[in-house]
Amino acid sequence: MAKADLPQRREIRTAIPGPKSTELMARRRVAVPNGVGGTMPVFAERASGGVVLDVDGNSLIDLGSGIAVLTVGSSADAVVAAVTDQVERFTHTCFQVTPYESYVSLAERLNHLVPGDVERRTFFVNSGAEALENAVKIARHATGRQTVVVFDHAFHGRTLLTMSMTAKAMPYKSGFGPFAPELFRAPYSYPYRCPVGAPPAECGPACAEAAIRAMDRQVGAHRIAALVAEPVLGEGGVVVPGEGFLLMLAEYCKDNGIVFVADEVQAGFARTGKWFASEHWGLVPDIVTTAKGLGGGLPIGGVTARADLVDKVHAGGLGTTFGGNPLSTAAALAAIEEIEEKNLLQRATDIGQTFERRLRPLADDVAAVGDVRVIGGMAAVEFVEDRSSKTPDPDAASRVLAKCHEEGVIILRAGTYDNVVRILPPLVISDDLLNEGLEVLEKAIRAL
Repeated sequence: MAKADLPQRREIRTAIPGPKSTELMARRRVAVPNGVGGTMPVFAERASGGVVLDVDGNSLIDLGSGIAVLTVGSSADAVVAAVTDQVERFTHTCFQVTPYESYVSLAERLNHLVPGDVERRTFFVNSGAEALENAVKIARHATGRQTVVVFDHAFHGRTLLTMSMTAKAMPYKSGFGPFAPELFRAPYSYPYRCPVGAPPAECGPACAEAAIRAMDRQVGAHRIAALVAEPVLGEGGVVVPGEGFLLMLAEYCKDNGIVFVADEVQAGFARTGKWFASEHWGLVPDIVTTAKGLGGGLPIGGVTARADLVDKVHAGGLGTTFGGNPLSTAAALAAIEEIEEKNLLQRATDIGQTFERRLRPLADDVAAVGDVRVIGGMAAVEFVEDRSSKTPDPDAASRVLAKCHEEGVIILRAGTYDNVVRILPPLVISDDLLNEGLEVLEKAIRAL
């Protein structure tokens, strides 16, 4: 069956997992460490658009996008064509040894797309974590300072530095210390669970003021090299900060010579209905890190920084053997083309309206649902034991996830307390498929 012939429908032919997936899972247990986690108990054979076909012939609705990677869908025609053409010409030279045009072209596109009328430079690495590492390097080099401010509920990666920057201990940090020094953690605006006790409408300014007070008193602005924030917390549970939070922090950074780094790895590249989530608040970061949706399914991370910052770094201070490899840059250029030609910014907004229509009533109807959060093509349902105490209920999230997986819908867990179900469909998913997947999710939630 050719990719283009893969029907865009859910079809369950065996129990999930089926016999072939069960056999492969047994092989996986012997060959792959237990520490490599897993969401679905099935093995993929093909994927296209909004479906994943497993080795037993079950066609699953994809509401996870490989953790927000498949913005343009799996095996998008333009991406496949671009990578096929490139792999026939050459697979690698190392940009620092023998450069190639696609790297430069992609850098030009990101310099243009990142918000703000500022002269910028872009270079490429292998992942979001590596992009964050380099953003910190640039900020420290440019400012001569050491401390990096990060936030509660944040996820930035699994390397030593980015693991240290990540807030959640289990599973990301537990047993892996000691951690990187010179990090300071501040409260993040989480309107449903405001850390300073403000009502949702006031959570943004209240948390920004609390963070600024903490930085001034416990660190000193003159010691801070960078403030690193996700405009929308992804792994933290699709937490959308209150109005004013990010802009107040950005103003503080500007006034004190601190580099504002926006981690757009998960929320960037059309996912929220804007090229970058920062645009929802008129935020103009000094450095933007990208990955996930950037590569159309191929591994690549990007660092887009103000020219006056990044140009201070000496020659050879930035770079990596495989960063911006020719296959990934070709795929990324094709993915940007797909986003533009298929108007996926508007599509993300439309998907968000569907989320609102289908999921918002659950907050009124189901006692176990504490909060529903939506921003474009990102949505989350947070489960609690009761609404008055807001005690997190990870067991409820587990039951919902298990039922969806059993019914052939790929969906993800999130949240600092493991009590959030996260929905991140490919933006090319059809309305019929999206609504069918949400119907399965809705039934699982109402069954609570």
